Amino acid sequence: MGQETSHLLERMTIVGDLEAASFVPWIRRHAAKLGLSHTISHMSSMRIELEVSGPEELIDMMEMGCSLGPIDVWVVRIDRAAISGERT
Repeated sequence: MGQETSHLLERMTIVGDLEAASFVPWIRRHAAKLGLSHTISHMSSMRIELEVSGPEELIDMMEMGCSLGPIDVWVVRIDRAAISGERT
């Protein structure tokens, strides 16, 4: 029961047609539902960069959610890069 879960800190760059005003609030709600810490460092109609921290499996779920996203955005790709090593 005392299973160790490693926490990662990653930069996620979302690229596409992201003009919808609903997408950033949607990202914030989705991250909160997953229990991920997040900071949005760049927002434009073509690119959003955020830093997310949490278990790798939940960051994977965040990526999948953003790729499917709300209907009024079109995500072309999501790039992920580790910012630091594992944290516990």
